[in-house]
Amino acid sequence: MSLVSTEETIKVIANQFDVEGEVVDIRRFGSGHINDTYKLTVSSPKDISYLLQKINHHIFTDVDGLMNNISLVTNHLKTVLKETVADVDRHTLTIVPTKENRLYHVTSDGEYWRIFILLDGTKSYDIVETAKQAYSGGLAFGKFQKQLATLDATKLVEILPNFHNIDFRLNNLRKAISQDSVGRVGAVKDILTYIFEREDKMRRVIRLADSGQLPLRITHNDTKFNNVLLDQDDNVQCVIDLDTVMPGYVAYDFGDAIRTIINAAAEDEQDLDKVVLNVPLFQAYAEGYLSEAKDFLIPTEIDSLMYGVLLLPYMQAVRFLTDYLEGDVYYKIHYPEHNLVRTKAQLKLVQELENYEEILPNILSKSLVGQ
Repeated sequence: MSLVSTEETIKVIANQFDVEGEVVDIRRFGSGHINDTYKLTVSSPKDISYLLQKINHHIFTDVDGLMNNISLVTNHLKTVLKETVADVDRHTLTIVPTKENRLYHVTSDGEYWRIFILLDGTKSYDIVETAKQAYSGGLAFGKFQKQLATLDATKLVEILPNFHNIDFRLNNLRKAISQDSVGRVGAVKDILTYIFEREDKMRRVIRLADSGQLPLRITHNDTKFNNVLLDQDDNVQCVIDLDTVMPGYVAYDFGDAIRTIINAAAEDEQDLDKVVLNVPLFQAYAEGYLSEAKDFLIPTEIDSLMYGVLLLPYMQAVRFLTDYLEGDVYYKIHYPEHNLVRTKAQLKLVQELENYEEILPNILSKSLVGQ
């Protein structure tokens, strides 16, 4: 066991923050792969608990920018929520500052730590199983974007530059092809043809953005369903995991949510016949999302939502294939062909979505009219 995981060390770190009472219990919390997280129980009459989290500063290299982004967003959300909600701290994250009024603490050995108030009595789901859950997910992210539409996106830094920039991802793929460092290019020529045949089509969002037709918004950029907290009655309570919140375009958030919801199979399913669309979940998510987002989206953004639906699995396939051609240096793999299997599964999802390219926009339009 490393020193940092001992209770005494955790207590020393927690003592740097402005927490209520003394830490009496420490438990590892959650199953995140990026940051180490601990639940802190304290001796306080306020019945309050905290989440102490070590920030992975190898991924999030600009910790100042990261924490300032989260502070700007959560403070804005609290201001907006005050108009309609009695207990705003139950509906957004709250950063606990250090005793020196900083947003994070740096240890002597260069580790970065932060604390949030824990939202007790909530739950989340890793997999969407019902239309009601999908609707709640759409509602949560639609409301999140709407509440942040009145905050100037340029005040936030781009914490992960080019994260959803398809030109950047395709350029990386081309570099991997030209270097062919592990000799795998020859075996994937048909996949590369499929990808590059769709290149122009997949640039629709970035073309609209570059021509000024899409407004820059504050987007979440990691819209998987377990980043939504629900209350015990499955009502939306809070959107969490704000590390990737930064300036972007709504099509990216919508497309990535649909990518994870509509696919009936796993992201690395080897049997491609199992990669089929769950259209009712698409409809439910769209209805939930547009019930909130219709209040601020402009027509061009609404048109771009379907572009995002096709783009995000395509982009993920490009990323998986790039890593495969580079020798699996980024994504964790469990067997030699894992990234290639992931690539094929994502491209099968693109193919399925293309088969429904006239049906899904009609569902979107009906969802909008029905609001």
